[in-house]
Amino acid sequence: MRAAGQIVAAILDLLKGRIKPGVTTAELDRLAEEECLRRQAKPAFKGYGGFPFAICSSPNERVVHGFPDKKPLREGDILSIDFGVIFQGFYGDSAITVPVGEIAPETEQLLTATRESLEKAIEKAIPGGRLSDISHAVQSWVEPRGFSVVREFVGHGIGRQLHEAPQIPNYGEPNQGPKLKAGMVLAIEPMINAGVPGVRILDDGWTAVTQDGRLSAHFEHTVAITDHGPEILTRL
Repeated sequence: MRAAGQIVAAILDLLKGRIKPGVTTAELDRLAEEECLRRQAKPAFKGYGGFPFAICSSPNERVVHGFPDKKPLREGDILSIDFGVIFQGFYGDSAITVPVGEIAPETEQLLTATRESLEKAIEKAIPGGRLSDISHAVQSWVEPRGFSVVREFVGHGIGRQLHEAPQIPNYGEPNQGPKLKAGMVLAIEPMINAGVPGVRILDDGWTAVTQDGRLSAHFEHTVAITDHGPEILTRL
């Protein structure tokens, strides 16, 4: 799983470096698939439940599961990319939200709060803790900063399957749910909206967008729980 996670991290880092005004998400999707093949890995999402692409690309008000397309990115946009691979029978999964050129200060605040909430959640991924400690860490970080937590989509266990038990909401009271143990691997992924928490699904049956049309950010890491603390498998 370390190897799978490092492939995910390397390809996401490469994609991040290509994001600028004028680039299309279709180009990024093609690059991600090419890089998977070069590394003897498979895109985890392509074909999963019928999803037709290697990456989920979700600009601006799109929350998650967006389809790559040929529309050029514009200055001031933000782009969330969710990406995973299968390598030697194991999965890695991660997500980033990237500014396209210069973005507004309030947009930067959304990205910062979401990224920080993931870090706070990862700190709770320790043996002896409870699953909802992770969930509570996200909610208690972003809501005082004026942002809202998406309820419809959650993090998950990961290993030989992309989605394994347990589900990991990004909200809830602490000290609830299963006790965390060394050896568990979790995909922790805050999805945070600038406005209301609600989402709706577009006609493609996949793409989730914010109900109020305001921006959304998404960060994710695959994290192993160890006796020495959390190990982030999808960080370079």
